[in-house]
Order: sequence, then structure tokens, then C-alpha cells
Amino acid sequence: MTRYLPLLPLFAAACASPSAAPAAPAPVPVPAVSEAWVRTTLSVLADDSMQGRRTATPGAAKASRYIAAQMKAVGLEPLGDSGYFQRVPIIVRANGRLAPARTAADTVGQRTVTDVNVVGFLRGADPALRGEVILVDAHFDHLGIGPAVNGDSIYNGADDDASGVTTVLAVARALAAGPRPRRSVLFVTTTGEELGLFGTNWLIGHFPVPIDSVKANLETEMIGRPDTLIGAGHAWLTGWERTTMGPMFKAAGLPIVADPHPSEQFFMRSDNIAFAMIGIPAQTLSSYGLHADYHQPSDDLAHADIPHMTKVIAAAIDAVRLLADGAPVEWMPGGRPTPR
Repeated sequence: MTRYLPLLPLFAAACASPSAAPAAPAPVPVPAVSEAWVRTTLSVLADDSMQGRRTATPGAAKASRYIAAQMKAVGLEPLGDSGYFQRVPIIVRANGRLAPARTAADTVGQRTVTDVNVVGFLRGADPALRGEVILVDAHFDHLGIGPAVNGDSIYNGADDDASGVTTVLAVARALAAGPRPRRSVLFVTTTGEELGLFGTNWLIGHFPVPIDSVKANLETEMIGRPDTLIGAGHAWLTGWERTTMGPMFKAAGLPIVADPHPSEQFFMRSDNIAFAMIGIPAQTLSSYGLHADYHQPSDDLAHADIPHMTKVIAAAIDAVRLLADGAPVEWMPGGRPTPR
């Protein structure tokens, strides 16, 4: 999760008119997610061998390969430009700082490096609705190796956001096991969020399906520990008052409530905001309770609450199933953000 509101490109809105609401879906059983699977997946992504997953480093490349392998294992269709990988060119400035490329033309005459978004697709089962897409995403990058704190220089990012990536993979695993959802679901893990949404902005400009087919976006960011304001096993949703998504989850009895930290403006501080700015109802699921390990080497596996995380992942699976099978999400009056 970024500390600031990144500068976003002003993409043209490409939103189709609201689709007619399908009949209320019947409950669909999904495979249970186990604490053992959650621990194993999180431990791989947050391991020291990933070197903190800083954008365009060997550690990030190793993480992206692991994510792609998990998508392949559950049978997702690859929708990158190179298998599951969507290559993201990044400009290297003279001072060594990284800058986003918006188009291939931006890279002409520039020194560049390449990272990737990892993209997998689950085609929906309903012929009338499979052309509509639910986007489920999280960023896999973190801060890499930095100043040592208490002798530890690897910023593992277990909560931020290996926990979110674990959730994306768990949802893909559950939905792919069947029965298939009515709408299609696009699963994406992005690079460069910590630098200013590099991967997400590239994704929007090079979307693997018609972007106006995306009817809702649920991002998962920092669900590895409980927020004491709402309790273990519960999560909160950014922008609750902006769309019908939160009320849909509440009506279904999911343990998801409104963001209890409105002054932090979390709706504006993660990848979802780039999609919201082009008109897609896009919100973030989290349980971040403002813990002191944020952006510190101590954000590691040892501090993750696996039972809590497993319950939130189960709720996320139900939430995505509801988005994929139920009524379309709509903006509330005045809820859609205005591009700056």
C-alpha cells in the first residue's frame, strides 16, 4: 500500500451501460481454504529468498514465476503477452530512479528494465454473462532490501502485500475447482504499486480483454493481521459508501464492514483507484489496523495471523463468487471519483 496518492494518467472512461440484474444466485459450495495452504503460500512469497520483491529485481522475478506457476496449476488461461506474463517496461533515469512508461514510445532512446504483471483468466459459465468480467487483483512488489533495522535488511512485505497475492491465488483456486462462476474472472498480480502503480497503469493501457467488459474490481491489500477495531476474522472495504458492493456483501452475511479509518483515505491509496478513475466500481478489501511494522523489515511471516487470514480469504472467495454470479455493482450517486 502506498503512502501517497500517485499521479494518475487521465484515461478516457470506457464504461458500458449497467447490465440487467440476473436472478439472485443460489448458494454455491466452494472448496475450503486451509490454514496450512495459506501458511505455505504466504511463506513462499514472503521468504527472504524473494529479497523483498522490489520492482525489477531478481526477487520480484522469482515471485512472479511462482505466481504464474500457481495460476497454471489451477488451470487459469494465460492472458499476458508472454504466457501468464504481461511485460511492463520501466524507464531507468540517470540517477538510477525508476519511472513508468505509459506507451512503448516512451521507451525510445531511454534505458529501460522490464518487470511483469501476472495475468490469468477464468471464463464464465453463463453464455449471457461470460462477456462481463470481474477483476481480482493485488500487487506482488514490495520494498526490497533496505536499511537494516535490528539487524534485518530484507523488507519481506508479508502483509504488504504477499497476503493479498495469497488471497488472489486462493480465490482462483476455489473458483477454478468449480462450479464455474457465471461471469468471467480476471486474476492479476501487479508490479510497481509501491513506486506509483506502474504495473496497474500499464495494465489499463494494455488491457488483455475489452476494458469496458470489466464490471467490478475487488483488490486485496494487507489482510495478514486483524484490525482491532473490527476483530479477527473480519475485513473492511474501502469506499463503502461509493458503490453497492459493500451493501451486497453485508446482505449476504459476509464478515466485511466499512473502512474504520476514513481519515487515512485508503480508497485513494492503492491500485483500485486507477480503475475507479476510469469508471469501474473498484474497491479494496483489507484488515490493516495501522500496525507499526508497515514498510519495515518486521512485516514478515512471524507476525502474520494465519487463522485470521484464512477466515478473511474464505470471505473473499464468497465475495468474488457473489460479484461473479449476482447483481452488477453500481456507483452510488456522487460515489465515482473525478479524474484530477
